[in-house]
Amino acid sequence: MAIEWDNISTFAEMTLKTMKTQEFLDVLKSNQGKSLLFEYAPGLLVGANYHITEVKHVTVDSVDCGAGVDAWKETVVQLWEDPNELEKTAFMSAYKAMGILSKVGQMKSYVMDAELKIEYSNARFHTAQLFVNDYEIRDTNLIFKLASQPTDCKAKETCGIQPEVTEVAGSCAPGSGCC
Repeated sequence: MAIEWDNISTFAEMTLKTMKTQEFLDVLKSNQGKSLLFEYAPGLLVGANYHITEVKHVTVDSVDCGAGVDAWKETVVQLWEDPNELEKTAFMSAYKAMGILSKVGQMKSYVMDAELKIEYSNARFHTAQLFVNDYEIRDTNLIFKLASQPTDCKAKETCGIQPEVTEVAGSCAPGSGCC
């Protein structure tokens, strides 16, 4: 069950950035006494009944529509809300998460400069792999703020797609109706 909080920043105001596996583990290690929360949409938190159910070490080897090749690594941490624990109010600690992730790292080594994604869904939110865009420490909570990145054509020039033209705030073009 998602928990709503007031005064959580809107994702529209944030610039998407991504977190690497090393930074994620470092933040957890530095905040082991905190409760670990994930904000998957503005004001919506993964429920306290979540579990870390899988850690994926992913190699992406791709070809885009312009015949460009690319490859990169990702670490995907899957979260799942246990429907039998809906009444749970205490969130997993960063210490416990660090223990789980350390055990995974002993079994399968992490690529520390791999982008980190959190895979999550619930009854009202489709399954998605979300980037860790930022984090915040609020009282006894460590809150990772998640965000999605829209799909995009990686070969715009090759495919003849013109770049988007963005209007400068406060500018007024003839016939635009702003004057």
